[in-house]
Formats: sequence, structure tokens, C-alpha cells
Amino acid sequence: MSPFARWPLTARGTGAALLAVLCFVLAHQFGIPELSYLSVLLALGVAASIATLYVVRRTERVTRAFVPDVAAAGQDVLVRLRVEVRSPLPGAQGRWHDRLPDGMSGDAGGVFPQTSSGMRRDGRAVTLEYAATALRRGILPVGPLSLVSTDPFGFARRRHLVGAPVPLTVTPLIAKFGAIADQPGEAGGSLRTTTDRLGQGTDNLVPRHYLPGDSMRRIHWRASAHRDELMVRQEEQETTPEAIVVLDRGVRRWAPEAARTPGADPGFEVAVSACVSAASRLVQEGYVVSVLDVDGTLLHDPIEGGDATGVELLAIGFATVTARRDAPVESLVAALAGATTGPLVLVTGAIDEADAAALAAVPHHSSLPVLMSVSATRPALVRAAETGWRVASIPPGVDLSVAWSSVVDRGGSRVGA
Repeated sequence: MSPFARWPLTARGTGAALLAVLCFVLAHQFGIPELSYLSVLLALGVAASIATLYVVRRTERVTRAFVPDVAAAGQDVLVRLRVEVRSPLPGAQGRWHDRLPDGMSGDAGGVFPQTSSGMRRDGRAVTLEYAATALRRGILPVGPLSLVSTDPFGFARRRHLVGAPVPLTVTPLIAKFGAIADQPGEAGGSLRTTTDRLGQGTDNLVPRHYLPGDSMRRIHWRASAHRDELMVRQEEQETTPEAIVVLDRGVRRWAPEAARTPGADPGFEVAVSACVSAASRLVQEGYVVSVLDVDGTLLHDPIEGGDATGVELLAIGFATVTARRDAPVESLVAALAGATTGPLVLVTGAIDEADAAALAAVPHHSSLPVLMSVSATRPALVRAAETGWRVASIPPGVDLSVAWSSVVDRGGSRVGA
């Protein structure tokens, strides 16, 4: 802050103070007592103005709200502030500025209106608002509010902070991935949820021939009458298809910044967005989606098919995810050993041919193996494609929706240059 910003007088107040000094000097030099009176009057006016700001009790309270309350990276946010002012004296027009963190941009300042006197319990409320853009994901502290107050004469000013920072959650951007066109709806893995609907209607009941020992209460009378022999109800087991999305957080495959602060590494940001976008698409397709780290660790509770709230919670949870201690890609092979699933999407960073060779066994565990790499070498992507992966290169700036469609809708690969 510059020395001029700390100066308690405005330009008008500074002029009044200088005029008071000048009148005092001229009064003594030329023997004009009226100038002495004017000098004292100006000095008292400036002193009284300072006292109204620094001595008279004045309190402010601010509440801050965001619209939407949870933003996505790149999204505009409306910030609304309600400032309650309690003061026995009226306040002149001033200035306000809300402090924005790194990762947000916007014009967060303006003119603070005049306030009337009043010591009511709820004070005099002033509503302010501005628009800002969330540039990167994370938990971003917005505030405090800086107020520059002036006295009714406009001689003095006081700069002070009101309230504490309020965190804004910025989630990764969820791209609109297209539907999986060539996958049957019943495709699923070996781990399935079973629903027993006995006694909940006949839609899920399959009649079979009566066997000695069957309960008479399970006789399906309509089927028995139709076939002219006793038939009993047998519950049909419904299977829920499963999918897996893997976010490779191994720090060796990312820039060092990816392990420090959310949003610091553009490549890792693309990967996080691709991971959440793929999970969102698969949930819409009706899959139970598990989001894993490359070593098989669950990064979020499994999300049931069609659970939009679960996807929102996943995005919120991934607002602060970073790269971590290194884990080899081979650990994914071990984590999937003996298991099969529907779609499997691996989102990774800088892999080479050796990594691609180590992942060669993974496609056999999935009906739709997709590998999306931010910075893999071209030979690595070619090698992965040869082993059964549908590969896509997704460097920063790429359209994730196009990359997804290129490998899923048409069953091809997007290796890139």
C-alpha cells in the first residue's frame, strides 16, 4: 500500500489543512486577526472530521453469497454482499473493494453509497454485487471486503477491512461426452448388484414348473391356468452394469506443480476434467461407476446409474484433488487381476512405450477400454492401441468432447501428432 493510501485526509481535507496553516502564517505576518479565526475554524473542522471516523463508534458486518454456490472452472459467478452499517453519524459516499484470490478475476469494486445515521440492531443495509470468473478449480477464499469511509464533509477517510474470507468451491469442468453408441445396455462386470423383487409384482418374476418342496404360496396361478400344470414364481436376478474410471495421480507422470496446488498444472487439470466427465457420462448410461486411483484405491464412493447428485458430489470432492506419491502403472494391472468390467477409462499423463507395454493386459478386463493421455509420446499411444486400448491424446486446450467421441462413438483412436 502506498503512503498516500495511508494518509487519513482526502484531497479536500488536505487542502483545508494546508489553508489553515497558510491563514495562520499570514495572520501573524500581516496582523489580520480574522485569518487567525479562519485558521482555527478550518483546523477544528479537519480534526472533527477525523474524529468522526476514528473515535466515533461505527460497526460494519458483511455477509457474502455466491450464485451459483458451487462453480465450475471457467464459469462466471455472481457475488452478492450485504453490508450492515451501524453508526450514530451519517456516512458520506466512499469506495469498496472485495479481495479476489489467485484463480478468480473480475471487477470487484465500486462506489459505496451514502449511509444515514442509525444505531438500530440490524443497522443500515447496503447491497453490493459483482461478477467474477472462476479460472481454476480449488477452494478459493473470497474477501475480506475493504471499505474506504469518508466523513460527511469529505475531509477525512478511513480504510478498513470488514468480515473474513468466504470459501468458494470451484469444481473441475464437466464436458458433455456423447453416448456410448456401440455398447449393449446389459454389458456389465463380474461384480453385480442383485435385486430380489419377490412379492413386489410380477414384472420381475419368471414362472417355472412346480417341484416337490416348493411353498404353495409361491404358486403362480395365472401361469398354472395357462399351461394347465402347476407353476411357481422364481425371482429373476437383475444385474447392474459396472464401469471403472481411473485417474492416474502418480506424480512422475505430471509436472511438479500438480502435487502442490489444485489448478497449478494445466495438464493435470485436463485429466481431472476428463475423469469427472467420463464418470458423468457413464452414470447417465446407467452404469455403477467406481472412480479409482491407478493403484486401485477408491477416490470416491461408487455412484449408482442415473445418480446426478452422486456426480455433483464427485465433482465437489475433486475440487481439491492433486497428484500424489508415485505409483507405477503396473499397479493397475494388479488391481484388476481376476476381475472384468464394462467400460474402463484410464486418464493418465506422460507415459512412454514401457508404460504402454505394462498396461497391455488391462484391455482384456473390459468391454470398452479407453486410454486418455495428456502428454503420452506418439509411440506409446500407438503401442497402447495395438494392445487393445482405444486411445485419445488430450493435451491442454483440446476439446474433450471431440476426443471422447473419436474413440467411443466410432470405435477408433485419436493418437494425434
